[in-house]
Amino acid sequence: MAKQPLIQRLCVIGVGLIGGSLARALREQGAVAEVIGSGRNERNLRAAVRLGVVDRYDTDPTRAVAGADVVVIAVPLGAIEPVLRAIVPHLAPEAVVTDVGSAKGSVVADVERIYGRIPPYFVPGHPIAGTEQSGVEASFATLFQKRRVILTPLAETDAAAHRLIRKMWELTGAEVVDMGVRHHDAVLAATSHLPHMLAYTLVDTLAQMDDRAEIFRYAAGGFRDFTRIASSDPRMWHDICVANREQLLEMIALFAADLERLAAAIRHDERDAILTLFQRAKRARDNLYLD
Repeated sequence: MAKQPLIQRLCVIGVGLIGGSLARALREQGAVAEVIGSGRNERNLRAAVRLGVVDRYDTDPTRAVAGADVVVIAVPLGAIEPVLRAIVPHLAPEAVVTDVGSAKGSVVADVERIYGRIPPYFVPGHPIAGTEQSGVEASFATLFQKRRVILTPLAETDAAAHRLIRKMWELTGAEVVDMGVRHHDAVLAATSHLPHMLAYTLVDTLAQMDDRAEIFRYAAGGFRDFTRIASSDPRMWHDICVANREQLLEMIALFAADLERLAAAIRHDERDAILTLFQRAKRARDNLYLD
């Protein structure tokens, strides 16, 4: 007897790198019977059908979610509220809704504004995976293998809905962990959001210098590695910056203070302080588990 798929009908709203890679991974595992795509870019959606990422699509999310068992919202954070507001009246009674947003506090606030409460079938989530590329053609089935996915279930979240979304992500090869909403946003502000702000700002600073062409021509591998993430989708990172502003501002202030201390040490020729900082940072980096 053939194994019953985990999800009969999956609707992915936002069939880009993350949404497309999720659909590909679940297809490879035989975990989904049908995938419906939705989004504003019909050219991207046609490509998703051609590539076998989705079975069919509808640019109208209210029609796309009809009869779906699971709805994954994989649009930029700034677009989540209008998408949710549009689809809520059209969801199947038992449909489980999750998202992939990088800032959970703003998503939970969006849900509360729309519903006036947290519905039991809503399971906030965030896969810690990605590349600087975007669009369905950048998606691939192994994106989440050996990566972490953070779920931030709330007190109101139904246990069965939570288990379903956990199993969905586990089938992609991801390690799934639970975390509180505020703690998630603080951790991601430090480890993801701040590094992106630094990369964007550094590239922008150098690009405005008079001799920028020569500077970029002689940029070495370290510059390319550090600034790779500045090629990420600007709209997506704009939304993340705005959505997680409080936690991000705390991290920017902390980093700015440390950078000013380094500048002071360089200014006053405090060589021992400079070396101590570099040694401390190297030890910390060498001991990190980043695989």
